[in-house]
Amino acid sequence: MIRLIAMRELKSLFSMPSTWFVLAALQFIFAWFFLARLEAFLEIQPQLALLANPPGVTSTVGAPLFNTASLLLMMLVPMFTMRLIAEERRNQTLALLLSSPVSDTRIVLGKFAGLLLFLLLLIATLPLMLYTLSLGTQLDHGLLLANCTGLVLLTASYVALGLYVSSLTTQPIIAAIGSLAILTGLWLADIGAPSADSPWHQFSPLYHFQNFNSGLLDSSDAAFFLLFTLFFLLLTARRLHNNRIYG
Repeated sequence: MIRLIAMRELKSLFSMPSTWFVLAALQFIFAWFFLARLEAFLEIQPQLALLANPPGVTSTVGAPLFNTASLLLMMLVPMFTMRLIAEERRNQTLALLLSSPVSDTRIVLGKFAGLLLFLLLLIATLPLMLYTLSLGTQLDHGLLLANCTGLVLLTASYVALGLYVSSLTTQPIIAAIGSLAILTGLWLADIGAPSADSPWHQFSPLYHFQNFNSGLLDSSDAAFFLLFTLFFLLLTARRLHNNRIYG
């Protein structure tokens, strides 16, 4: 049943013209940034050749590309999560879904998996762009793997939070604004923290992504993403359970 709900969400996403517009716009931004970073790398390559241990193309082009993607996804994901539950409640189809013999947890996991799979297809274009460079140079596969892993975990946390906010309202626009406000607030609390050891850093998903972006696979950062995602998925399931019981 989780698979059926996920496929339903995927079909719904690909049937909307706005989805294709957003995909095209985002791919254009990724490609433009990729080519701009590559051009800058080629310009400074003669100077880098004089260094004893120069940075490679992966850290000069790839890591900044993934960092940019993490910020863009923070703004993009709420546009997709806003409709997951809020729109169903507004269209009065949520009651039909809750009256079916499907548990709240499976409904939540199905919607979560459907959108996450869609976003993973989008994220997959990043390493594909970078691996075109392997035709002319050596890539740091470990750094690429760390960035891909971190971006997947980061995206999952964005989707989980957005899904929960979507379950709180009947207006998709309010859900999108609420999700973006929370994610932006956590990010601003991170970059505006007065000290390096401030506890505010620990609440920001983007802060925990930075170690992955630099090539460090830290188990504490992975645990944060897993707990963050699980926490909001459980809250969403609890919210749907209350809707099922109290109407």
